[in-house]
Amino acid sequence: MAKVNPIQLQKHLKGVDYPASKEDLIAHAQKQKADKEALSTLEQLPDEEYETPADVSKAIGEME
Repeated sequence: MAKVNPIQLQKHLKGVDYPASKEDLIAHAQKQKADKEALSTLEQLPDEEYETPADVSKAIGEME
């Protein structure tokens, strides 16, 4: 898996209302014109609710 820059990914998720589902995160990132790499990373997240941006970053870190 290509490693996505976590800071860049969080920029794409700026303004998300947490808690957010995986689908909420993907939809928001698409609206923010996230690149394919960022969207691919989000699509690989476990299908659960994320309480904070840190939870998203942690889940991404555990995928690698």
